[in-house]
Amino acid sequence: MNMYYFCQKPLFVEFKNTTIFLGTVRHLVLVFIVFTFSLTILYSQKFQDKDVFTVVLDAGHGGKDSGNRGNQYYEKHIALTVTLKIGAILKKNPDINIIYTRKSDVFIPLNKRADIANSAKADLFVSIHCDAHTSNAYGAGTFVLGLHENDRNFRIAQKENSVIFLEEDYEKNYDGFDPNNPESVISLVLMQETYLDQSIQAANTIQQSFVRNLKRKNRTVKQAGFLVLRNTYMPSVLVELGFLTNKIEGAYLNSKKGQNEMSEAIAKAIVSYKNLLQSDLQEDVVFEESSTKTEENSFGSEYAFRVQISVSKTMLEPKSFNFKGLSPIKRIKSGSLYKYFLGNSTSYEKAKELQQRAIEKGYSGSFVVAFQGDEIVPLNNALKRN
Repeated sequence: MNMYYFCQKPLFVEFKNTTIFLGTVRHLVLVFIVFTFSLTILYSQKFQDKDVFTVVLDAGHGGKDSGNRGNQYYEKHIALTVTLKIGAILKKNPDINIIYTRKSDVFIPLNKRADIANSAKADLFVSIHCDAHTSNAYGAGTFVLGLHENDRNFRIAQKENSVIFLEEDYEKNYDGFDPNNPESVISLVLMQETYLDQSIQAANTIQQSFVRNLKRKNRTVKQAGFLVLRNTYMPSVLVELGFLTNKIEGAYLNSKKGQNEMSEAIAKAIVSYKNLLQSDLQEDVVFEESSTKTEENSFGSEYAFRVQISVSKTMLEPKSFNFKGLSPIKRIKSGSLYKYFLGNSTSYEKAKELQQRAIEKGYSGSFVVAFQGDEIVPLNNALKRN
């Protein structure tokens, strides 16, 4: 039968002695296609709306910037290989989204690396490097942005920051930052102060993974003025895999075995850090819902709503400059953690508006909490009373 005439063929169905015209074959096919397409769109939207943990992996150096050449190895190649391996491991987790600043041997300016992370609204930024020294130093180290505690930390940052001299208009792009001037480092610190506690937590998780899983020398978590971390608006860590200038360690990092082991250790640590953050949030929810405080035994008689925006093991001053300009901020100690709350309103609707403002500032995990006096109470109770 000719396909055209087949598509125009009418279809009928008998129902309770009544003949019902369903349409032509062409009509039904079109309906099926539209229905299937609609389901696909709805499923796709649902998948996109699913909460994911976005990690930006930054392979240090690249292109015309080879990094250090200890024992004639290429830092840029080792950093890229390890970075791609970390991403391949993490991609096995459906709730982790991986973005690379580079996936090949290309030169990426330091400020562009931060732009990539910020545009992705990443939850964590990890920059991978290899260290060098005139001595026979060895061991893996992790760094967060901060004032250099000693001359050694400054020299490490100075080496990594000097890559900007390979960029055009570097003085304009980095507001006159001078890698060789220790005073320039001070201006970097305030940019990352909001995320310092989370950065330290992430760095420590990675460092402990090196020690626990690979028995690497523990060089501990340190602070230094790394320019690549300056403009990232999320917890950020720089990892020095080890010293290429050390004959044994350099050979290890240049080997497939060493790169696989280092990649696995870092990937495990990132998953652990993600789970740790989620467990902190779960603890907050349980604490809120399991409260047995009632109106009679709580302080005050009126409910108020605040937005919990952060949880940290480090005590920060509840000042707006520590929280991206948000205010007022209230700090409450809960066990070993400090919880930070935004606002104080008797209106739940206004609290939700504050929550949206906090989310726009980058606090994507924020949520509304009910207070009665200085005590956290079940949110449902407050909403019913209001």
